[in-house]
Amino acid sequence: MPDGFLRHSPLQFRQTVMITKAVRMLIANKIDIEAGTRVGRVMTAIRQRITGRTLAPGAKLPSIRGFAKIMAVSTSTVVEAYDRLTAEGLIQSRPGSGFFVAGHLPPLALAEIGPRLDRAIDPFWVSRQSLEAGDETLKPGCGWLPAAWMPQAELRRSLRQLTRAEDATLADYGTPLGLLALRQHLSRRLADRGIQSSADQIMLTESGTQAIDLLCRFLIEPGDTVLVDDPCYFNFLALLRAHRVKVVGVPYTPTGPDMELFAAALVEHRPRLYITNSALHNPTGAAFSPVTAHRLLKHAEQSGLTIIEDDIFSDFEPEPAPRLSAFDGLDRVIHIGSFSKTLSAAVRCGFIAARRDWIDGLIDLKIATSFGGNPVSAELVLSILKDGTYRKHINGLRDRLSRSMGEANRKLQSLGIKPWIEPRGGMFLWCMLPEGLDAAHVARQALAENVVLAPGNVFSVSQTAARFMRFNVAQSSDPRIFAALERAMHGES
Repeated sequence: MPDGFLRHSPLQFRQTVMITKAVRMLIANKIDIEAGTRVGRVMTAIRQRITGRTLAPGAKLPSIRGFAKIMAVSTSTVVEAYDRLTAEGLIQSRPGSGFFVAGHLPPLALAEIGPRLDRAIDPFWVSRQSLEAGDETLKPGCGWLPAAWMPQAELRRSLRQLTRAEDATLADYGTPLGLLALRQHLSRRLADRGIQSSADQIMLTESGTQAIDLLCRFLIEPGDTVLVDDPCYFNFLALLRAHRVKVVGVPYTPTGPDMELFAAALVEHRPRLYITNSALHNPTGAAFSPVTAHRLLKHAEQSGLTIIEDDIFSDFEPEPAPRLSAFDGLDRVIHIGSFSKTLSAAVRCGFIAARRDWIDGLIDLKIATSFGGNPVSAELVLSILKDGTYRKHINGLRDRLSRSMGEANRKLQSLGIKPWIEPRGGMFLWCMLPEGLDAAHVARQALAENVVLAPGNVFSVSQTAARFMRFNVAQSSDPRIFAALERAMHGES
């Protein structure tokens, strides 16, 4: 017998055997748990592809061996995952041919397209919290002005005037291009910013969001690559997710995108489209410098890149910054605007200014998706633009936003929250939280006190803005916001 064996009593021997068996069982269970986790990971990957429409009804799934290599698991793990998905009815097995997506699919779930994120940093999270919130909820994370800041009396007066409009205005579809008189007025307003666009190069839309949606339908296909700023307006990310394209972020600086990295992205990814705010950038409040604008347009021309310039905050600027569309002459740059932020979010009216040949194609697309225009909203906006109300309103808004910017900045800095830059105007402060704080965690804590915040990674493709947060200064006057923010930062409830 081996040395030492007789030094154990029969009782000790039995205990040793029992311990050995227990360890073996624990090891076996651990392996089973890990295998189960791997199976679940494979199942989740397939579900996301199906829910996101990467795999359509009837599409063939990757081979077992091929998908095992992709997922870095064994073939037996993929076999088990496929068997379970077959039992759920999500996929079907065809002997000798492989596995296929079943003939029916659940409704499209945008939140399932792309990497699964904590809802506090999902692109839809801030929008849903802000839009669905009751009057008791404070919303420094939302992207619009308080209703009390809008020209309510003038809107009511214009609405009363509309009741006396012609029957066709109140009852008929509008033309796809939209009200001519408003397009002519917009042409003159754009000329003041150096953007030359005739009325027939302008098409009215329901909003800036609809304008971008139409342009994405017009310009790109699923699987194409689109460049955005990092950070950028979070609904760009949500909308592009719905169009099922590859989104690539370029780091943003106080003078525009980092041009060395922008040029590298053009070479590496060959994008079809770039979407940006050239002035009063959302969320940072920055603006393009003339040098950055010229360099970017030169790269765009060399690579065949099309640019959407979202300019819905332009009227908040005290002095106009460079516009890509002014330098470019609406050749490869498309300019869009809206009155949702400055006049009324309930009066849905935006516009696209683009090349004439592109406008013609966009008309057909607009008919296919929304048929006609909205003459009531167009007449209402035109009435307020023409009588001087809008100019006075905007001048007052700029002054009010400037005061609110200073007040919010002082209160935030007293909490150790520092702005990335001092914006020239607008409603947003892009701020960095103190070292060691995660903005998504702070946002979740504040939500428990009915305060909706906008954590930085909502805006970031690369998820590198965990310490940042966007504040709407127009929605940040209530002292309860800063009290809740301070408690959230210190982990108090």
